[in-house]
Amino acid sequence: MFRIETEVDKGRQRELHRRLRDTNSERSPVLRAMRGTPAEKEVPLQIWGLTETGLVAGGLVGRTWAGWLHVDLLWVDAGLRAAGLGSQLLSSAEELARSERGCVFSRVETWDFQAPEFYRKRGYEVVAAIPDYPPGVTEYTLTKPLP
Repeated sequence: MFRIETEVDKGRQRELHRRLRDTNSERSPVLRAMRGTPAEKEVPLQIWGLTETGLVAGGLVGRTWAGWLHVDLLWVDAGLRAAGLGSQLLSSAEELARSERGCVFSRVETWDFQAPEFYRKRGYEVVAAIPDYPPGVTEYTLTKPLP
């Protein structure tokens, strides 16, 4: 017999994460080999584009893990979108991830009304499309090898 609960419980969440990580390590030789190495650590990565007065004109927030750069957020002020700041932010993140963190791939998720073409023009390829996520919108996952 089981009891189902819906409460948010940080302690149980940490326990579940630990148990899943342990199970994954048992089943995957790749993940097992990463245990205890720098590749196991997820490391935040942030790149900022600032105006002369120090205001945020754009930024990229992501993380690196297991040889991958994961771009979580990329935003540029609407008035600056044709000025190349987005490309500079992305290429700076890719270069840092490659040269300083040993990443060989990059990935990003974006919606159809956001920036799939922006990423395609920069060498990313669509590897997944999820229609109606959220309803009426398609979410794309794109990846790129980092030279």
